[in-house]
Amino acid sequence: MTAPRKRTAILISGRGTNMARLIEAAQDASYPAEIVGVISDEPEARGLVYAADKGIGTAAIPRGDHPSRQAHDAAIDAALNVLGADIVCLAGYMRILTPGFVQSWEGKLINIHPALLPSFKGLDTHRRALEAGVRIHGCTVHFVTAETDDGPVIAQAAVPVLTGDSEADLAARVLKAEHELYPHALRLVAEGKAAMAGGRAVFTNLSEDPRDGNARLFSPGAWNEELDFEALARFTP
Repeated sequence: MTAPRKRTAILISGRGTNMARLIEAAQDASYPAEIVGVISDEPEARGLVYAADKGIGTAAIPRGDHPSRQAHDAAIDAALNVLGADIVCLAGYMRILTPGFVQSWEGKLINIHPALLPSFKGLDTHRRALEAGVRIHGCTVHFVTAETDDGPVIAQAAVPVLTGDSEADLAARVLKAEHELYPHALRLVAEGKAAMAGGRAVFTNLSEDPRDGNARLFSPGAWNEELDFEALARFTP
């Protein structure tokens, strides 16, 4: 008997390119998560239009309509409960969630960050990576905790920092990796292969082969256009 697909809601603030990739992945009936709604704190967010065009329910819950962060998060929490969400994905959601909201969704709330955590938490990750002179950059999907960009890592994708890269060049390469990694990480959570317990990420039923696309905790696919899989070793410290 096939397990029910996990009801998944997405929070966005802007264009929602990662949201679009999750929606695309979930259009496959065999994917273990279904996207049941998209919520934005910005009424003019372009991602709301995209989601609506795909037949997905949307809602705008502006911060300015609420007297406090707590009240705003309570309104979002209520909307998520109406949707019957099992999992909540942050996809370019640009507000820091209150500890109470995070606690109420602990283990069900995931985020994608454009860096290899724990490096480069916060904003301007690509500029900071270039300034630091790192040779490896990338993105991380993690469980959300009260401290920003500090939750247990679910999966990561690495990309090379090439000589001559501009901030825009590196951002585009990382974004491509994000678009592959987020659907993969959501699959792991929806299938119960990745979970949060005791403040840590716990993994079950994973393959020992890192090339197994159904189980790997990192994604080499973003390297495909520039590097083969074996090149990973040459760029890994």
